[in-house]
Amino acid sequence: MFGRIRNKSKSGRNNSEEIVQTGSYGPIPPSADAVKASLNEIFSNCCDFILREIACGKNGAIRILVAYIGGFVSKNELNQDVVRPILDFLANEESPGGSSIYNRLTDCIVVNNDIHEAADMHQAVDGIISGEAVLFIDGETRALVVGVKAPQGRQVQEPDTETSIRGAREGFVENLLTNTALIRKRIKNPNLKLEMMHLGDRTKTNVCICYIKGLANEAIVREVRERLKKIKTDAVLDSGIIEQYISDNRLSLFPTVGSSEKCDKLAGKLLEGRVAIFCDGSPHVLTVPYLFVESIQATDDYFDHAFFATFMRLLRVIALTTSTLLPAMYVALVVYHHTVIPFKLLLTLAASQQGIPFSPFVEAMLMIVAFELLREAGVRMPKPIGQALSIVGAIVLGEASVAAGIASNLMVIVVAITAVCSFIVPPLIRVTMILRFVYLAAANTMGILGIAFVAVAVFVHLCKLRSFGVPYMAPFAPLTVSDLKDSFIVVPIWAMVTRPKVLRQQGNKRGQKGTKRQEVYTQSWQQEKAGK
Repeated sequence: MFGRIRNKSKSGRNNSEEIVQTGSYGPIPPSADAVKASLNEIFSNCCDFILREIACGKNGAIRILVAYIGGFVSKNELNQDVVRPILDFLANEESPGGSSIYNRLTDCIVVNNDIHEAADMHQAVDGIISGEAVLFIDGETRALVVGVKAPQGRQVQEPDTETSIRGAREGFVENLLTNTALIRKRIKNPNLKLEMMHLGDRTKTNVCICYIKGLANEAIVREVRERLKKIKTDAVLDSGIIEQYISDNRLSLFPTVGSSEKCDKLAGKLLEGRVAIFCDGSPHVLTVPYLFVESIQATDDYFDHAFFATFMRLLRVIALTTSTLLPAMYVALVVYHHTVIPFKLLLTLAASQQGIPFSPFVEAMLMIVAFELLREAGVRMPKPIGQALSIVGAIVLGEASVAAGIASNLMVIVVAITAVCSFIVPPLIRVTMILRFVYLAAANTMGILGIAFVAVAVFVHLCKLRSFGVPYMAPFAPLTVSDLKDSFIVVPIWAMVTRPKVLRQQGNKRGQKGTKRQEVYTQSWQQEKAGK
């Protein structure tokens, strides 16, 4: 599908392609007939292109062309707020048109959206393909671009990938302006900056950089701008394409660019000093810098009691470790280190392995691959069928494998626990899938020693990673004691008085440390006593 999406080449293009790429259509002709001919040539074989001519003034002396793309523009708003006021305003006008009419049109158009000028044909065409209506006046070399876009896309709803027990149910959609409005609703601050740019030589996708001035590090903001400007490709269809271009280490398995569909989660990251990247047409918003500790964080942690949040964080750490190492540890103990297994458990393992024609390594590989196939089939199939396929397929496959003597009962239990734990940390589900096979191969080769070698290599790689200049393993490497308050443990929200040190520029303080209820009562009693 994306085989043709590549960087621009310096050769092999004809003149028409160069014109489309550079957009040099020339100035707007003063004649309405010339404008009509030029637009019909540019939008030839485009059945959704609509070009209307309006005759205004006495005896139809003023000719105005309205050009837009069908489906993008709200026809009711265009007719009621643009066309009808123009007809009424210029009903008694005798002038044939020109600059005087152009300057007066902005006074009669009553739309809530923006109105701006198109100085040449390139800007006019960009306005048309962006979903706006463009007005051409006979005798004028400028055009009016009127924003009368029709609402498109699905309604705001809870994202399926990031469910929340306690917190907002609103998630981002495919419309860029809707997404930015959701953030504006939560952060009512003029320092919330939104910078727009266009990526993709052919798609001209709207991409927005969002940050809070004074909280976000200016060096990181500049780096984001530079990396986005360096993207040279034909099409940007989703934020995932942008992520692959701006990642620090493109060959690393671990993500160095965050992604989220939740509005409250993104608002919290912006308030910490991060930079967000919106892409029109994608509900996934990117955030940078992205740290490893963010993979085990959830929005519910900040809305619940600190003790419960800490307990859930520790469970996620255990689940992450289990989903990665459990099959490898099982293979290493059974093959190399069976002497450390208790005798009664060893007898159970030996009994379960009787009649199995494969080694524990091959047995684990077969079961894990089968589970990954079921998971991928459940994702790609329609939702009702996918859920039934995943549940029924896993049960039937597990029981049939044990009955046929392909896998032991303990191996089925190990793979099932691994599968359950892998879903607890969704941001790293694909990373753990690959590392699981690497650890399995190391365990089959050298036992626990091989697992230790791979673990050290992975840890060294994590410590070397950077996300827009910020250490990936912060606040653990380098160690920042003040930032440990929001890592594997969660302190009460009233104690989080500082923002992360690695993201800090200005406005380090979140607020004053909260006071306990008893302290409030004591202070109030002392004030009343002093007043008496």
